Amino acid sequence: MKIRLTRRRFMLGAGVAALSAGVWTWRIEPHWVEVVRRDMPVRGLLPELDGKTLAQVSDLHVCPRVGSDYLSECLRKVSALEPDIVVVTGDFMSQGGPERADEVTRVFESLAAPPMGCFAVLGNHDYGERWDNAKIAEQLVRRLTDAGVTVLRNESRVISGLRIVGLDDMWGTNFYPRKVLPTLTTDEPTIVLCHNPDAVDSPVDWGKYKGWILSGHTHGGQCKPPFLAPPLLPVLNKRYTAGAFDLGDGRSLYINRGLGHLLRVRFNVRPEITLHRLVCA
Repeated sequence: MKIRLTRRRFMLGAGVAALSAGVWTWRIEPHWVEVVRRDMPVRGLLPELDGKTLAQVSDLHVCPRVGSDYLSECLRKVSALEPDIVVVTGDFMSQGGPERADEVTRVFESLAAPPMGCFAVLGNHDYGERWDNAKIAEQLVRRLTDAGVTVLRNESRVISGLRIVGLDDMWGTNFYPRKVLPTLTTDEPTIVLCHNPDAVDSPVDWGKYKGWILSGHTHGGQCKPPFLAPPLLPVLNKRYTAGAFDLGDGRSLYINRGLGHLLRVRFNVRPEITLHRLVCA
């Protein structure tokens, strides 16, 4: 039997499709976490570090709009991957203050301590609503330190022969990359953490550094039409959406899509846990 497509049937079908897309975008995809597994070639990597894993999470945005139970479950998933190192590339919270910082530490109780440590940098939202409250950022750093997270603020640490560098957020009040970047060399195995990917193009001296920079900040745009770029990105360089980028000068950039959100909508941009496997370049 042939069914005639009437205007009424068409409008009904379109309404059902729109409703389904809305439910998916609001209720399903914002919590449908993807584990991205990839190799990370590191220049000068020691043989004993070859094959070690580094888990990256970003943009948790602990606040009433992002459920702490969901974020705690995400960190339990990270622990289940048994990474050797965990890094967090900023924006632990939104609507910051002492109570929010306390909630961040409660969420991080779900992360098992990795063998080689957990390292982090701050994002713009970790400086409060206007991104300029150094006191809020310092409160968060104290809470994270008590929780076993090493927050790197324009400084570095060497762990088992691997140098991990952390730059403070370029929109915050403490972005001083000159304190650490000019000291980097081309032959020491190094990974740089920097929340905002625009920092790779900023007029700062990256010295002799030739390696990976891990970032977040963009959320991948949160909504991406098929075959098109995300319409909204909080970066100057609209090329920096998500994933890996060759910067053409020996440096490489990886942008994690984040776990949280500012608005609870995601379409074709799932939240992400990245498991980098370190390999000799």
